[in-house]
Order: sequence, then C-alpha cells, then structure tokens
Amino acid sequence: MANPVLTALTGRHREFADLRGRAGRYQPDVTPFAGLPLDPTAADWADLAALSGPGGSAVLAGPRREAPAGWETGMDLPGVQMTGDALEVAPDPEAVRLGPADVPEMLDLVARTKPGPFLPRTIQLGTYLGIRRDGALVAMAGERMRVPGGTEISAVCTDPAARGQGLAARLVRAVGAVIRGRGERPFLHAAATNVTAIRLYEHLGFTVSRELEFIGYRAPAVSPAG
Repeated sequence: MANPVLTALTGRHREFADLRGRAGRYQPDVTPFAGLPLDPTAADWADLAALSGPGGSAVLAGPRREAPAGWETGMDLPGVQMTGDALEVAPDPEAVRLGPADVPEMLDLVARTKPGPFLPRTIQLGTYLGIRRDGALVAMAGERMRVPGGTEISAVCTDPAARGQGLAARLVRAVGAVIRGRGERPFLHAAATNVTAIRLYEHLGFTVSRELEFIGYRAPAVSPAG
C-alpha cells in the first residue's frame, strides 16, 4: 500500500477525515497523519495547508514529497511497511479489550514507551487489546489505518518493567486474529532504525513490503498582511 493514509481517509476511515480537494488529514485528536496524492500539485499542498491551519502540523507517510516554499520540515524518519501474510494469529486469554475509560492509562503507557502517535481518540479507529498485571496496564496493541482488504496493527508497546515476557508478540497475534476474523490482511509500519522491533515482526511472520518515509511538516504561517 504505497499511500496508506490517504487511502484510509478517503475510504474506510472517512468518518475520521477532514478532506479538501485531493488532500486529507485525520481529525486532530485522532492522529496527526495526513494524506496527499503521490504526485501532489501546488493546489494539493495549499489544500493541506488550509486543513492544517496557519503553522499547523501534518505527518505524511509514503514516498518523499518535497513541500513548496513556506513549509517547514521537522521529523524525517525512514520507515518500512510490513505485511503479515505468514503471521500465526491467536486470541490471547489474558488480553482484554480496552475502551474509553482506559485511555488515560493508554496515554501514560505510550508516553513512557513511545511506540508512535497515540491521541485521545485514536482508540476509536479499531480494536485495542491490553494486558494488565496487578490491575495496571503493562502492554497493548491495536488497529489504526484501515485500507481495502487490510488493517494496520499499531501502538504495540510494553512497560519496561514487563519486557522480556513475550507480551508484545502475544498481543500482535491477538490483534491479528481480530483482523483475520474479518477476512483481512494485517500490516504494520516500523521505523527503519528500530531493528529490534523489525526482527520481532519478522519472527512473527511479517515481511518488509516497501520502504517509506515519515515526514512531519509545518504549514506556512499567516503573513502579517494575511
């Protein structure tokens, strides 16, 4: 999937999208990802600027697209997209479905483990599963972008004190079981530098399908005359 964000925004995640012309972005409290065509024109960038607001931020995923003058580039992270055709899925008896009441704990776990963007309404994008120990959330994983025939596994993270127990692998298989149960294909994204995570995913049955870039942009600010 060469352009997963825009594909999701204009399809299965339309309810979470703000769209203008050929540009789109997730609503700000859902996730910071935005989408542009693979061959964006000046008008497409202008539409994204209008969606982002003056000085607003947007994260693109896919092949590099050079922004026009006035845009600033922040995060620039090489990544990989991986497909889980060989993933052996299995429900996990210890995994519980997480809901709105769990969001504060989920946000705290994300802040401590930094698996990638997770905002107050990210949980609405799909099923999120967690494992608790002594009542505390120590690991989680869930669904994010949904494209035709596939769903992304995201927010895979484990509290540092609970690592080494295979919790992340178990949750990836459990979320994969939810996805396969709908007759879909699991896929995920990882930073190219996160070799530990990539090795884990390869061990679970994922293979790298393409390289891509995660680039954070800041839209032009309004000029004094504007």
